[in-house]
This record gives sequence, structure tokens and C-alpha cells, in this order.
Amino acid sequence: MAKRIRLADLATHAGVSTATVSRVLNGKHSVAPDTRQAVLAALDLLGYERPEQLRERTGGLIGLILPELTNPIFPQFAQHLENAMTIQGYTPLLGAQIAGGATEDSYVEAMLEHSVDGLIFVSGLHADATASIERYHRITALGVPYVTMNGFNTGLSAPDFSTDDASAIRQAVRHLVGLGHRKIGLATGPLRFGPARVKTETFIDTMSRALPHEHPYRSHTLFTVEGGVSACTDLISKGCTAIIFASDIMAYGAIRYCQSSGLQIPDDLSIVGFDDSPLNAFTNPPLTTLHQPVKTMCETAVTTLLGMINGTQSPIGAMKFEPELIVRESTSSPRR
Repeated sequence: MAKRIRLADLATHAGVSTATVSRVLNGKHSVAPDTRQAVLAALDLLGYERPEQLRERTGGLIGLILPELTNPIFPQFAQHLENAMTIQGYTPLLGAQIAGGATEDSYVEAMLEHSVDGLIFVSGLHADATASIERYHRITALGVPYVTMNGFNTGLSAPDFSTDDASAIRQAVRHLVGLGHRKIGLATGPLRFGPARVKTETFIDTMSRALPHEHPYRSHTLFTVEGGVSACTDLISKGCTAIIFASDIMAYGAIRYCQSSGLQIPDDLSIVGFDDSPLNAFTNPPLTTLHQPVKTMCETAVTTLLGMINGTQSPIGAMKFEPELIVRESTSSPRR
């Protein structure tokens, strides 16, 4: 038997009045989407079963495909995309890839068999310059709207929602140069991925302007902890006193390497990450990083896709979102 819902408990947890809770539970539409979501979250967190009218879905299905979920940034994308969909009455179908498991194409095929109304690709093959884009043209030919995230491809007409990678690198370089660093390295994944290529090109250009007599050291490995270890080893051997990593998870590898090698962060090496994972405040030391505005990006992507599904919005090309440098304790002036 489901336990009886206490309006006062829900109101306290959601930070709203009991009258607002009552309106949400009775399916009234005079409640702001964010407020409704707060009450639903309180229901779930306090262990209450949702009333039947709150389980109904007025919309259809949307396929959401991510590269994997081991990198903390991708669960963030999944969570915010799902929230934005469910507020509008749509149900997400999630496909998360793992090495040796289901591919992006197989997920798309399965989702199309379930008659999804639209698709969202996060850091997918659209970002890989070596991958054929014919797979996306086939989706368009079937009349299924889709959007991409973090990987604008000039060969596609679909909207893309990405963090401004060039701005991120410029902010990171300016921060490190301002601290007094001269030998600065960049660690990214393979250059076949658009975001890695943009970061690298911007890094070379920004370094040539800020420090024309210094070499812009780079290392291209994998977007993993192990890739971060490899890049850190390589760039330290070249004399770098600061490294910008293309993902927080790579920066975690660098922290692991420094701790095992007796190097002090930031005295011996300053580290800048990219993503602003929720774990960053708890690393030792807390990680300086570039914050991706994931929530805003996801809400905009879902709103645009639903407009396309409903025939009220045309594709809008590429949208870039400004990142923010979050300075914590992993960066400081280099030890003289």
C-alpha cells in the first residue's frame, strides 16, 4: 500500500506552499514548469508514489544518444535533457555507448523502430571528421527531426548546441599567463574530433599572440583518466609548468600521476580542466576548470527540437554557449 502523501513535507522539501503542491498533485496547469519539477522531485526523493495523473505523458518519445556515462559530464547532459523533456510531457529513450557494445547506428535503428518523434546526439559521430554523415542524411530522409550537441558539423543542416571551445581556451591561457606561466601545454583527445581540433587551433593562435617566443606544447591522447596520465607525463617531460586539459576526467588522471610521482599541485604543476564536473570541488586540490553551461544548453536544445517536431521552428544552425573559468586551487604562480 502506497504511503499517504503529506503536503507539508513536500512543500518544505520543494520550497513552495502547500497550495502549490496541491495544484501540482491535481494536475493543474497554473504552475510554472520549474516549480512543478521541484514538487515532482520532492515526491520521488521522499519515496512517494506519483498520483496516476502525474504519470501520464501527453507527448511522445525522444531518443537521446550519448557516447558513454563513465565521464561525469555526460550524466549531467542526460539529466538536464531528461528534465527538459519530461516537463514538456515527452519520454526519453536513452542510449549510452560503451567500448565493444551497441553503436550509435544500432541505437538509432532501435529508436526509430519505437517511432521516436526526434533524436538528440551528444558528442556523437557528427563530431568525428572521419565518420560518414550519410547516416544523418538518412534520418532526415525519414522525416525525423534531430539536433546535435558539442560537435558542429558543417555538412549537416541540423541545429547544434555547443560550448564555445575557442573562448574556453583563450580564458585558460590568459589565466595561466597572468599567473606567470610561460611553458604551457594543452592535452586533448584525437584531432579528428571537432572540439579537440578547435581547442588546439585556438591554443596555438592564442599562445603565439600572448607568448610569441614560447612553443605551444600539445599532447593528443584519449578523453580518459589514462589519457590524462599519458598527456601529463609527456608534457611535464617537455618542461611545462601548466597544462590545460580538454576534459575534467583527463585532469583527474594528471592529479593521479602527480600524486604518485611526488609532484605538488599547483606548486610544481598548475592544472586546468574542462567541463566543471560536480566532483571538481572535492579533488585534491579542488580543480580550476572551464564550466560548460550544460543546463542552458540542454533546455535550448530540447525547446528547439520540440519546435521542429511540432513544425513551429526551422533549423537554426550552430549556437555557441559561453563557458566560464572557475578558479580553484589547482592553479597558481609557478615555483621559481
